[in-house]
Amino acid sequence: MTESWRHLPPPARPIAAATVAAVGAVQAGDAGALDDATGTLAGLDPAQSGLILGTTVRLLLEDGHPDGLTADDVRAALASCVRSSPDADPQVVLWLLAGALGVLDEDGVPAPKPDALARHAAILLADLLAGRPAAPWLTAALTEIEQSQLND
Repeated sequence: MTESWRHLPPPARPIAAATVAAVGAVQAGDAGALDDATGTLAGLDPAQSGLILGTTVRLLLEDGHPDGLTADDVRAALASCVRSSPDADPQVVLWLLAGALGVLDEDGVPAPKPDALARHAAILLADLLAGRPAAPWLTAALTEIEQSQLND
């Protein structure tokens, strides 16, 4: 890991580092490194991790669809992610996409376990990044979060 996250608030640093490591592991096809990184990510504050990862996913979706995101675009993102990884669970990926887009209806449906969410978030991000590095997108997400918190 060569990225320095010292400029981030302390709670965001391990989330950013673990996310970059997890996405890098997916992109490299390194299952052991993915297990390590997603284990770390799953052990972090789920509200903070969810906000950062969800914002990053949303930014990537918006970047890929500058004219607006349709239901077909979301289905295509889901299908692409599931096809990209043999162990991707479509329900967990759908949970992540719905959460990132602010349309998750949690009534009566238990959330996936933190380790499943972390692993699938890494797989989804790697698919959306299509070989690009994760760090700039995490930085953009954290900047957006900071701006929205300052304006609240």
